[in-house]
Amino acid sequence: MGKVDLNKKLKENSLLKTAFEFFTTKGFSKTSITDIVNKAGVAKGTFYLYFKDKYDIRNKLVSHKSSQLFKTALSELGESINDLPFEERLIRIIDNIINQLNNNQSLLTFISKNLSWGIFKNAITTPVSEDDINFSEVYYQMLSEAPNGFRDPEIMLFMIIELVSSTCYSAILYKEPCSLVELKPYLYNSIRLIISQHEKKAKN
Repeated sequence: MGKVDLNKKLKENSLLKTAFEFFTTKGFSKTSITDIVNKAGVAKGTFYLYFKDKYDIRNKLVSHKSSQLFKTALSELGESINDLPFEERLIRIIDNIINQLNNNQSLLTFISKNLSWGIFKNAITTPVSEDDINFSEVYYQMLSEAPNGFRDPEIMLFMIIELVSSTCYSAILYKEPCSLVELKPYLYNSIRLIISQHEKKAKN
């Protein structure tokens, strides 16, 4: 990477970092682009070289932070999950991500408040940073290694993500309807049921 490209990347990263700090402390609606550029130390016009508007930088942040969660999970789990069945591999990844969010509740709040399927789908298919992971490739690689295959894998993932995000948000932040530890066995059984409903059963 040349000096000019490196400088651009540093400015973009500074804007992303500053925006995240404001969104998680001051709130998205109360944060202005002026706040972000002043704190980041760049001209307002520079902001528009990287982002269309405040919603665009928020969406890219959700994508980036979501990708970082997947990357950390895969890195920490390593090759230990490669020989597991598809559903157990996915649950191990989800469990790791839930634990990360439990340890970083401001990130949980930010992602949960701003996550839509469209943003999430973009996050797993179009990495914001070179360091981000393309989870879509990982997911479909895992699917391809399963013995029986799956119907409508995108719908299956949508159902799982919606279930995990809504239940864990309440359990982590409010301990409703129970603690996260108490919730996990029920959550993972439900995920297994969703996967089972989409699995193409082997013909006898």
